[in-house]
Amino acid sequence: MNYNKNNIILASERLLFRQHIMADIDDYCAMEMDPDVRRYVGGQPRTREEAERRFMGAVKPVSDQLSMWATVLKENGEYIGRCGVYPHFKPDGGVFEDEGALGFYIAREYWRKGFATEAGEAFIKFGFGQLGLNRIVTAVQAGNDASIHILEKLQFELVSTEVVHRTFYHYALQNPRVT
Repeated sequence: MNYNKNNIILASERLLFRQHIMADIDDYCAMEMDPDVRRYVGGQPRTREEAERRFMGAVKPVSDQLSMWATVLKENGEYIGRCGVYPHFKPDGGVFEDEGALGFYIAREYWRKGFATEAGEAFIKFGFGQLGLNRIVTAVQAGNDASIHILEKLQFELVSTEVVHRTFYHYALQNPRVT
């Protein structure tokens, strides 16, 4: 397996979440260049050069714990995407304290196998339990029915709809220990 066990931030039943490493670059770029994966996260596939630039940002986590982490299969270390809870940014660029934003991006060949749901469950527990977040938010583009289904299964609630160039649904999940 292509990782140091010290790089693992979290584990679930079938997945490990760790820092990105240079060995991930081809799989990461393939996802960024895949029109099906990019359809709901920016619309257009990236060029290899754009994907590589983005990857170089991914190898430097936002913080020790709030970031999008390489997501690999526990059984063989194969890279299947990136998932995590990252800072919830304000429109002015600041960060909402005690909140995180959930993201899950899984390579197309691993869709419909429950990996996004498993990752979401793991990061909700991590965000509320270890990080002590009060709320986790996320946004999903209208039409991304698979992600909407996952969020509903994870008990996120629709809090608003935003129409700019595209329509986005904003979801939130309150930490049950915070009233």
